[in-house]
Amino acid sequence: MDSDKAKTAYVKMFSRQMNCAQAVFSTFSGELGIESNIALSIAQGFGGGMGHNDGMCGAVTGAYMALGLSQKASIDNPRENINKTYELMNEFNRRFKKLHGALNCTGLLGYDLSQPDELVKARDSGVFNTKCPEFVKDAAGIIEDLLKK
Repeated sequence: MDSDKAKTAYVKMFSRQMNCAQAVFSTFSGELGIESNIALSIAQGFGGGMGHNDGMCGAVTGAYMALGLSQKASIDNPRENINKTYELMNEFNRRFKKLHGALNCTGLLGYDLSQPDELVKARDSGVFNTKCPEFVKDAAGIIEDLLKK
């Protein structure tokens, strides 16, 4: 996944300017109608496996936010595009898991970030600088491909 969006998200994450969810979501926010600073605020609690609670990878949750935002909801019928959003998310999951084998941080990184000693080991190993930018890059590339269709 070497699209422009994938490269942009990778650089944001690799430079440690923001967390993984912010890097993915903010890469698409402008074209989807939301200011970058608002996207950064919305996504800030979703990085690191939802704040180091061994949740879903932030690159994945950032992707979900972007995919949801791409399917405009109406006040009169807020459920109108939910099924389309779920379809996009399911296809995203399939592709991301095919590339990386998991959707949560423990499965992706090999460390349980909810455990303080494992979080220290993960930081010491450098996985946040080596693996996470790749997850962000691939998530952004998948989103870009899904939104073209």
